[in-house]
Amino acid sequence: MIDPVSRLREICLALPGASERASHGEPCFFAGTSKSAKQFVAADDHHHAADHVAFWCPAPPGGQEALLAQDPERFFRPPYVGHRGWIGMRIDNEPDWDEVAEIVADAYRCVAPAKLVAILDSSD
Repeated sequence: MIDPVSRLREICLALPGASERASHGEPCFFAGTSKSAKQFVAADDHHHAADHVAFWCPAPPGGQEALLAQDPERFFRPPYVGHRGWIGMRIDNEPDWDEVAEIVADAYRCVAPAKLVAILDSSD
């Protein structure tokens, strides 16, 4: 079985200009490489003794509510950032990695500079 955080890392770092650095003891992914680059994914590998491996990311308007309604066993409102519309998704239960990649790309589009989004959209 593939390590879910490693697979998440592959998906995130495949996006244009994406970078990784640790934040709060977890791997996090940013749209760009500067110190001011915005975070689009935070890994949640049993963070604060949670019972899951997951990731947190911003969702487009209405996305959090839709995903929570779709599958509350897989999706959750993460602590600290859930009130800002971020969504959490478990990845320790054989997720559909294509769906994970779509959610990650949507999160990236929420925060990435327009020039990076244009590069991503031109590769679709």
